[in-house]
Amino acid sequence: MAKVATLITNMFEDVEFTSPAKALKDVGHEVFTIEKEAGKEVTGKQGKTNVKIDYSIDEVKPEDFDALFIPGGFSPDILRADDRFVQFAKAFMDAKKPVFAICHGPQLLITAKTLEGRDTTGYKSIQVDLENAGAIFHDEEVFVCQNQLVTSRTPDDLPAFNREIVKLLAK
Repeated sequence: MAKVATLITNMFEDVEFTSPAKALKDVGHEVFTIEKEAGKEVTGKQGKTNVKIDYSIDEVKPEDFDALFIPGGFSPDILRADDRFVQFAKAFMDAKKPVFAICHGPQLLITAKTLEGRDTTGYKSIQVDLENAGAIFHDEEVFVCQNQLVTSRTPDDLPAFNREIVKLLAK
């Protein structure tokens, strides 16, 4: 089964982490959390979810994982200020490994300059950012691009997002 790296920090959208992580784990995949500091706890923006960080970004390499998951909320915007997270995300896109980003998750991919010509969706407030990054925006609950990149807009889209990330890793 797949090892899924999750880039996450404080202010993530609670259910945009918990729901996909559960969907992945329910079919046997391993989900690992990565932040600046291993062992610390980060808290979702709703204050309902605390997540213990498995690895520091300095302890991992993209080659150690089969897929990348980027939950939404404010977490992606915070993480993209740190080049280590940007380069980590870019490596997955460049290697054509599966990447799953919901809501504001694509912000890391925008900063990594990996969306030129890619079909995506995301939260409405980042639509212009996606288009300025060269992405082709689709206002749909989920969009799968080139059998690699799975994006969704909001927590309401989680059933479709979870279905597609599980389906992609089953291939």
